[in-house]
Amino acid sequence: MSDQAGHGRGPVPVQYHQFQISDEDGPAGPDLPREHNGLIEVQDGIATVHTGIHTGDVDVTVTLHLRAPDTHVTGWDEIVEVSLHSVSGGLMVRGLMDDLDEELPVLSFDGPGDYRLRIHARGRDTATDLAPDEITEWYLIRAWPAPAQDAAALRQTDSYGATLRIP
Repeated sequence: MSDQAGHGRGPVPVQYHQFQISDEDGPAGPDLPREHNGLIEVQDGIATVHTGIHTGDVDVTVTLHLRAPDTHVTGWDEIVEVSLHSVSGGLMVRGLMDDLDEELPVLSFDGPGDYRLRIHARGRDTATDLAPDEITEWYLIRAWPAPAQDAAALRQTDSYGATLRIP
């Protein structure tokens, strides 16, 4: 029996090296500086995923799980886990200044409460600081209901992330 409760994939617009994960009705979590892991930070209740490209689209896949998925996933440069809270049940991936062409699945699929997100990234070193016409970065966001825990870096191998981890 699969523990997957849903999935979706699509382009997400990036501006200023970032896209966001937030719940419009309230803070998603306590502050977590970008220096902590170089991939995701939480500031003023909004989670920001840091991209290598300055402007353009990145490919984001979202998978929703009933319980923590297997951690043995290959082909990713960075993998970080964070806990986020959804006040309304509307925790979603969002562009910084642009709306998504087609919305990805709601990360808080089980309603309001705490969720664990495992964010995977690859390609951030390919077109760093540029605005490519084609997608050069891929992200996988896996979400499941879980009590809040400290953020954890599971894999840190790209050069762009290393520059962000310097305090």
